[in-house]
Amino acid sequence: MTERYGYVVGVDTGLVGALQEADHLLRGLAVELGAAEDVLGCTHHVRDGGRPRMALSFAVPSERAARTALRRLAEGEFGAALGAELHGPAELAAGAARAAAEHAARTGGRAVLYPGSEALTGTVTVARLLAVSAVDRVAVLGSPDGPEPERQIVTRDHVRPEWRDGQLVLTTMPAAGGTLVPFEVPDPTPCCADH
Repeated sequence: MTERYGYVVGVDTGLVGALQEADHLLRGLAVELGAAEDVLGCTHHVRDGGRPRMALSFAVPSERAARTALRRLAEGEFGAALGAELHGPAELAAGAARAAAEHAARTGGRAVLYPGSEALTGTVTVARLLAVSAVDRVAVLGSPDGPEPERQIVTRDHVRPEWRDGQLVLTTMPAAGGTLVPFEVPDPTPCCADH
């Protein structure tokens, strides 16, 4: 389902924030770039010796769409990359290039926008999740084996698989009643929030 997304544009706005902020930025940029309907969009942690931050990547099905996105992004004050073509401040351009490279190699990136993601609401079986979305595999935290196809996943309407070894993998954890839930929670409590 993801093979058609062969052109990857990276973006680094310098965002230092939570995953929710990165998700919001990614969705907003996808709309702005006119790619919200046909895109595989990911967030990436950038730790390059500078301050840790979030970068984004957008995989699109055509070179034309990628070049259009790059041109629009290059007009901003952030880093953008498509292959060896870099735009923006050096540090941000390098972060954008890293995000694009990880996504293109399918070795890193947390998918927010991907085919079938809108169908992953409520409770679905592992088999259904794999059939209707771009997710290639479901892993269970602490288990060497994947779950049975009929096992229920309570999505909490928040399913964020990650690229690992060429596959889009959703990590889950056991929950009440023998169900599974995605490892990433929709509304994480910030560190030290209760102090």
